[in-house]
Amino acid sequence: MNAAEPFLGGAPEGTRRLPASRCSGSLVEEGSELVADEVPVALVYNGITHAVMLASPLDLEDFALGFTLGERIVRQRRDVYDIDVEHTPRGIAIAIEIASGALARMKGARIARTGKTGCGLCGVESLDYFEREACLPDPRDARTAPAMAPIAPAALQRAMAELAARQQLHRATGAVHAAGWAGLDGGLLCVREDVGRHNALDKLVGALAKQDLAADAGFAVVTSRASFEMVQKAARAGFGLLAAISAPTALAVRMAEGAGLTLAGFVRGNRHVVYSHPQRLAAG
Repeated sequence: MNAAEPFLGGAPEGTRRLPASRCSGSLVEEGSELVADEVPVALVYNGITHAVMLASPLDLEDFALGFTLGERIVRQRRDVYDIDVEHTPRGIAIAIEIASGALARMKGARIARTGKTGCGLCGVESLDYFEREACLPDPRDARTAPAMAPIAPAALQRAMAELAARQQLHRATGAVHAAGWAGLDGGLLCVREDVGRHNALDKLVGALAKQDLAADAGFAVVTSRASFEMVQKAARAGFGLLAAISAPTALAVRMAEGAGLTLAGFVRGNRHVVYSHPQRLAAG
């Protein structure tokens, strides 16, 4: 029996059942636990390995597409021609065919990563690069609030509650994050999970892009803190609002303000804190 939830029998996709000892005081119970899978995933563009990330082996086409868009390897979905996922004894290789112009830009950036779980900065070449490219909001990300009625606080609360209810992999293992896309009423329309919070958001972005869904027709909700990478990915994807269950960092707030993104943190129960662009949220 797993400490997260008592799944019996086989292991759900994305998990492994491993021998374990459960200890409570002097009592020791031998058995097994469901543990989340975490595998190396190589992202290979036109035959060139660009990044190796650690991720959950689920929704990998979504992950590849979302990562490719979020890292600005391509600017538009149509510049991704094909995605092929290959399982190997050493991990997973995702072959991504992109437009020749995008490949040239990728080569020019000269960024090669070997990432920890969802690491957003491994391999950047210098502090100058970070300040110029990674930290400061891109003017192309900045936008005004969509012409829509403000989102009610109840919508944030509904979205976070529904996200918790739909975290199947987390219920089985207690070890993964989730990112969800909700309609303006807070009803959850799409959910992706991963051991890395950045990966979960990449998967969500990829899922929406595959279906040609406009990110700003709803809002994003995540089961993590709002680090600057999460804000950057949300802004680049076109979300108008990012709601996090935990806190942001000061750098994340700075980026959200500059990118025109409404950032809400501590979305728990019937409360939340708004850090930037409050015009998208109703007062009560």
